[in-house]
Amino acid sequence: MPDSQRDRVSTDRVSTDRVSTDRVPTERKRRRPTSSGVVLSADLIVDTACRLIDAHGAQAFTVRKLGAALGADPSAVYRYFRNTEDLLLALADRLIGESMTGFTPSGDWAADLRDFGLRAYRSALRHPQIAVFSTLRVTGRPHEQRAVDTGIGLLLQAGFDEASAVRHYHALVDTVLGHAALDAGVLLLAPAQRAADERAWHAEYGTLPADEVPSLHRVRDHLPLMAGSAVEPALDLLLKALRQEATNHAS
Repeated sequence: MPDSQRDRVSTDRVSTDRVSTDRVPTERKRRRPTSSGVVLSADLIVDTACRLIDAHGAQAFTVRKLGAALGADPSAVYRYFRNTEDLLLALADRLIGESMTGFTPSGDWAADLRDFGLRAYRSALRHPQIAVFSTLRVTGRPHEQRAVDTGIGLLLQAGFDEASAVRHYHALVDTVLGHAALDAGVLLLAPAQRAADERAWHAEYGTLPADEVPSLHRVRDHLPLMAGSAVEPALDLLLKALRQEATNHAS
């Protein structure tokens, strides 16, 4: 994401001086209904922010618009979140929580890691406007903590030592989230742009002469595969290597 976009996403347009990362004291949380009759909660604020960003994009998101959607003064948001950064991290953690909902290990650590990784990828792609920034962040919050514990636990179960389990988890999650960020960006392209990119693999690349680009000419019938996501092939290659390493360690 360009620096200018990241700045717009993370900058609090209502108040830029609320930078503490401490949790909001319980006594500051609103217990009375707003003017629209809604009782605010952290979950309601996150749900509403998620809906706004999904609909209008991260660049257009402001706490003022969030307050309007909640039927509350924008300052009421700060009874639950220190600043916009705090709220965006909660959004990122929400996506992780969605990905872990229903996840049940089968006992096959590699198959479970595949399911674990694809769940994270698919959760991000359900919210591409959020994924373009959430995939870059470390939330440090309960859903992320549970996910990291689960992923590393599966690698420990496979027999990897502690350091190797962390390294392999890092490789797996960055593979998945890297593809999620890339594919989320593709989803945010205009339909005409996506169609043009897909056509290029047929038209421009599929008709290149053999004497100029012999390898491309040789594989020209398969180049349209480049238009799809590579997340599953990449994940399968990584898991194949991990299975082999685990087998070598066990022998």
